[in-house]
Amino acid sequence: MNKTEIKKILQKYRVKPNRIMGQNFLIDREILKKTLKAANLNENDTVIEIGSGLGILTKELAKKTKKVIAIEKDKQIFEILKGEIKDSNNIELINKDVLDYDFNINKYKVVANIPYYLTSYLIRLLLESKNQPQEITLLVQKELAQRMCSSAPKMNLLSVSVQFFGEPEIISFVPKESFWPEPKVDSAIIKIKNIKKPDNINIKKFFKLVRAGFSSPRKQLANNLSKKLYLNKEEIKKALAECCLNIQARAENLEIRDWICLTILCDHGLENQAGRQCR
Repeated sequence: MNKTEIKKILQKYRVKPNRIMGQNFLIDREILKKTLKAANLNENDTVIEIGSGLGILTKELAKKTKKVIAIEKDKQIFEILKGEIKDSNNIELINKDVLDYDFNINKYKVVANIPYYLTSYLIRLLLESKNQPQEITLLVQKELAQRMCSSAPKMNLLSVSVQFFGEPEIISFVPKESFWPEPKVDSAIIKIKNIKKPDNINIKKFFKLVRAGFSSPRKQLANNLSKKLYLNKEEIKKALAECCLNIQARAENLEIRDWICLTILCDHGLENQAGRQCR
């Protein structure tokens, strides 16, 4: 749909885009094609779409997959959505907040143009869920996409949270003019693949350590862990050395494997020799 078509539909139902809920409708056909190509869908796939809006992406997903589960929170938009996709028999419509959805489904992919305010929390919800998606393809704020893909020495809490579970990749940047109403910032298509829960690591303890490490990003990691987790600073420095890390390192300097090494050492103690052979 182009901007004129979207306006006509909304006027017909006497509905206006809700900026608070981040309703920015995609009007660029080429970006739609790029999103679908990135999702790499087939006729056996089940897809969950979050924030289905007027069904612009929903209908295209239905053409390529076995089933689409379309989740839309806004009741007014949901009524429009029902009318827009009434001729599709492989779309299940759900009118609820995605944060209340249990994702009790096996082997599914997520493809969505999600509200910016929801991005970080939603990605964490998906990656930490009991039934993780096989892949995630999203239209998100450009800055957030770049943060997810950051590497040392510019890691951050979001990039660690995403890269612990999967491999994020920016497919394409998307200008703000590709949406109506036009958002204030540019977007990006991002894909997270090879999603899984790492073996032999306590996920809860891993993220407790990571959050403590990033609690004061400008301070040295040893100071943050000592203050937030009440760990002995000298023991932390010993663990850093055991993991082949500089004892003055900051959280942004660590890669995923470094955090895993520290988690194991801090959990079981240095006597377990869980560190690495330093080169």
